[in-house]
Amino acid sequence: MRLLSRSTFLALLVALPLAAAAHVGVDGAAHHAAGFAQGFLHPFTGMDHLAAMVGVGLWSALAARGARDLAWAPLGFAAMLLAGALLGLAGVQVPAVEPMIAASLLVVGLLVATRLRLPGPVAAAVVGVFAVFHGVAHGHELSGATGAAAAVAGMVLATMLLHIAGVAVGWVLRQRGTLLPRIAGAAVALFGVTLLAQVA
Repeated sequence: MRLLSRSTFLALLVALPLAAAAHVGVDGAAHHAAGFAQGFLHPFTGMDHLAAMVGVGLWSALAARGARDLAWAPLGFAAMLLAGALLGLAGVQVPAVEPMIAASLLVVGLLVATRLRLPGPVAAAVVGVFAVFHGVAHGHELSGATGAAAAVAGMVLATMLLHIAGVAVGWVLRQRGTLLPRIAGAAVALFGVTLLAQVA
């Protein structure tokens, strides 16, 4: 019974983003203007980012052939999130930011559900492309704000912690068969479809 409740809890934890509203560029500097703490907290309150970051960690653990595979996608996402944030801070305009953020959830959800194995550099590139758009969205929000650099640093640190949490949950789900990972992936993908419908 305890095993069932833990498994159910993990599935609900991963499905939680479905209950949240999208980040569509309107929460802006309210989360980020004051510096590191606000930047650190935003990934935990922006549910699209929370789902994407935890999802990347889940996929890394579920699809890994061994421990060496675990870091590629999380590091790729974090690095390109930083690059995107710097582009946004510099005022670089990137088209289709919100649709690509929504699409990232759909793709990450499908990767989790299918446990698709990709070579490490390819996995990093796939999630990294989407991470750029997540970063650009926040860079634009922070542009011109005092404490922007500290906020970006906080956001990247929080991103890495969420990836680690996703990896930990994914490693547990590896031992639970295929049903729970499929449910988790489907929840994230469905969230992505919902956001795509909102921004289309």
